Amino acid sequence: MHWNDQFLDLYSRCVSRYRIGDRDFTGYYNDEDSAFLDAIGCRPREFFDFVEDFCDEDTPSPTTALLVAAVRRDYFHVVMEGKAAEPTVTRDNIPTFGDELAGMVYLPRILAKARAKLRGELDPDLMYGCGGDRKFLREHGDIHPADFLRRVWAAGDDDAKIVDWIGCLKF
Repeated sequence: MHWNDQFLDLYSRCVSRYRIGDRDFTGYYNDEDSAFLDAIGCRPREFFDFVEDFCDEDTPSPTTALLVAAVRRDYFHVVMEGKAAEPTVTRDNIPTFGDELAGMVYLPRILAKARAKLRGELDPDLMYGCGGDRKFLREHGDIHPADFLRRVWAAGDDDAKIVDWIGCLKF
């Protein structure tokens, strides 16, 4: 019932380790932590990526990481019925940084990353919510990464719904 508190406690412990110079995330998690991450559909590396960006760039905030994790957790339990998937979206098969949809550069890439994040299919070398994603979301209506993820979930495979939603936002 209090998974969010457990998430933030683990996040805080990982930030502390990172800030003292421990950059090897593979030693961050004990068995209980690993079981917790599995239970919310989060891989150790994707959790670490949020910690690393927060420590190095002061963004995204711990609450943003929590909100993104909440969307993934909901999708994992509701749609995937708690069954984990293997990463299938890699640097080799994701749209490039310059690809565009409806005149929006990067939109195909962030859509692919968001869908893969929801399904747990994002390769550990890719991050949903990275600097490029944050830049796109900021420039297209200051969209919160968790809100974008929920919209992508609601839109399914219908890119036009996302294009229309972004087009309705006031810049």
